[in-house]
Amino acid sequence: MNLMRELMVKPGARVKLSDHDPESTPGFRNKEEAVEALEKSIARLGELQFLLYAEDKRSLLVVLQAMDAAGKDGTVRKVMSGLNPQGCEVTSFKAPSTEERDHDFLWRIHKAVPRKGEIGIFNRSHYEDVLIVRVHELVPKPVWSKRYAQINTFEKNLSENGVKILKIFLHISKAEQKKRLEARLKDPTRNWKFDPGDLKERKCWDDYMKAYEDAMEECSTEHAPWFIIPANKKWYRNIAVSRIIHEALEEMDMKFPKPAFDLSKIVVD
Repeated sequence: MNLMRELMVKPGARVKLSDHDPESTPGFRNKEEAVEALEKSIARLGELQFLLYAEDKRSLLVVLQAMDAAGKDGTVRKVMSGLNPQGCEVTSFKAPSTEERDHDFLWRIHKAVPRKGEIGIFNRSHYEDVLIVRVHELVPKPVWSKRYAQINTFEKNLSENGVKILKIFLHISKAEQKKRLEARLKDPTRNWKFDPGDLKERKCWDDYMKAYEDAMEECSTEHAPWFIIPANKKWYRNIAVSRIIHEALEEMDMKFPKPAFDLSKIVVD
């Protein structure tokens, strides 16, 4: 099964997250099957990253969005474990600084876009400016509603300049989030991950679901598609994200550059 096609939000499609079961595991019957496939996929990702770096013509940007405790950090840690850190950079976007607020909302995003030959991963992204700002009314609707078109223009510009964009939503259920937040409270080694602010955000669950649906409807395009990943099962989340990145890199049909000199005339003494 091609998971890119299976899990992609088709451009122009209506999105209803309640129609997507976060417990489902399309393409895999059980954990054992997925773990075996993940090992192969991680190894292939390492090879493809090397090819991306050698070709030095394009870059890959992976955008991760999710509700709290959905596993963005865990996904990065597991799926990217086979990559060379020198060619992969993770950027976590928190509340904007004073300097960032003095620019347009895309200014800090553009600065973090990966250079040619590299992979960039956004842990949260420019989509916060049509999600949290909408849910908590940090800016008025006439402002944030225009950002969908601005985002599409921005992403199209990146695509036309060699940046392959994959936008991934880790979809967990509200019940699964409750279980994971409670686990953080019970485990002394994970207490530090608990933020009381997560409970405030949890009360806005339905508002966030609607904001995510609208963001994916408005901004899933041919050049920058959204993917909805069933993420209640961590093992499935990992293989699904890995395979989507793997398949996207394969589709780029990268080639090693040809040497600029005649190898037959080179002699190593």
